[in-house]
Amino acid sequence: MKYGFDNGKYLKIQSEQIKKRIAAFGDKLYLEFGGKLFDDFHASRVLPGFEPDSKLKMLMQMKDDAEIIIVISALDIEKNKVRSDLGITYDVDVLRLRDEFLARDLSVNSVVITHFNGQSSAEAYRKRLENMGITVYYHHTIEGYPNNVALIDSEEGFGKNDYVLTTRPLVVVTAPGPGSGKMAVCLSQLYQENKRGIKAGYAKFETFPIWNLPLSHPVNIAYEAATADLDDVNMIDPFHLDAYGETAVNYNRDIEIFPVMNTLFDDIYGDTPYKSPTDMGVNMAGYCICDDEVCREASKQEIIRRYYAALCNFADGKASEAEVNKLSLLMKKSKISTAERKTTVAAKERLEKSGVATAAIELEDGTIITAETSPLLGPSAALLLNALKHLAGIAHNVKLIPQTMIAPIQKTKVSYLHGHNPRLHTDEVLVAISMMSLIDENCKIALDQLPKLAGAQVHSSVMLSEVDRKTFNKLGIGLTCDPVRKIIR
Repeated sequence: MKYGFDNGKYLKIQSEQIKKRIAAFGDKLYLEFGGKLFDDFHASRVLPGFEPDSKLKMLMQMKDDAEIIIVISALDIEKNKVRSDLGITYDVDVLRLRDEFLARDLSVNSVVITHFNGQSSAEAYRKRLENMGITVYYHHTIEGYPNNVALIDSEEGFGKNDYVLTTRPLVVVTAPGPGSGKMAVCLSQLYQENKRGIKAGYAKFETFPIWNLPLSHPVNIAYEAATADLDDVNMIDPFHLDAYGETAVNYNRDIEIFPVMNTLFDDIYGDTPYKSPTDMGVNMAGYCICDDEVCREASKQEIIRRYYAALCNFADGKASEAEVNKLSLLMKKSKISTAERKTTVAAKERLEKSGVATAAIELEDGTIITAETSPLLGPSAALLLNALKHLAGIAHNVKLIPQTMIAPIQKTKVSYLHGHNPRLHTDEVLVAISMMSLIDENCKIALDQLPKLAGAQVHSSVMLSEVDRKTFNKLGIGLTCDPVRKIIR
């Protein structure tokens, strides 16, 4: 891997910046953790060298003074919103996050369900959590949020929300994903704390957009691509430009909420410590890019991946046409095309020659390997075998799994499990190789190559099954697919 980001420097200067912000306030600091507290694979893809658990490592340094609030939107509960990187719903991820934090001896205060408006699914979720001994609070939908400042900053606005009782000086507010309402929870708590005579402050730890990179930088455009379903838009921070005469990049939701923040701070302190949304942040990532060109190229590839994901989600009825159109515009804005993804070109070239479903993989050293569907294997399973044989130095014509072994597996799938596709999936191929590795040295060597696939890129000319998608994800392989269910020639 070519590194474009200095993670060691990041841990050092980011921790220092957060500690300075804690010291700047009195009794308590609400620190909104934008993005993902750990498993931040988007950041690690667009900033090669960024470790997915960097934020968590920094929090561990302050764990004796910190407690965590996990936020989930009732709207996301109702529509069963899924984390695309993990393939699990947000409500399930809340429990996973809580378990991960507790396993690291971090204090988890509670779960806050935001955008609550009497949804039965949210009420059922609250009951489920409370039966597990988890404290749950409701924060309500406020009409006209975030523009109706007079209502928001009143007993009929934030005053109607449940007060979250906290005991430590640093309160980290996090969520399974964007749009959960983390900032509103922080602001509501400032209002509630002030009523109780507690001086509380707010800061935001948001990696993207990176405020001191240009608006048109691919890293920032990749963030827009990642949040296309939320219709987030990167913008020049007008408050920052007016206050300092300096250009800084922020995004629409933070800019929209800033007048509310100013009003709240004026009510609490008689003044505001921040002159712009950018001031609220503690993001030092832009200072840790050590190879801009590497990050630019990685971000362009991420935009292409997001575009393909939107196309497939649209085909499945999980994304809107507006989301696809936005990603198409971002591609044009970045002056990139799908042809810049090498595996896409290779898979399509083999498709033109074979007329059947194909797939291609780019290994870490740049090697491109292709495969096509057959009566025995789907294109992704065949590709996996071809890649493992290449890495193990095994001749292409060597059969790792004998047909006598594949046939009974196919019979079980079709005759007993009533499946319609007899071809082996990637997970079934790996199980078969694992069994053969006990008696076949080639299979043993091939199986040992699996860790080398982490970071590889794959493109399929057809949409793959959920099983295949999950297998590639577990192996750390970046996958894109054409929005086609079956190749018909």
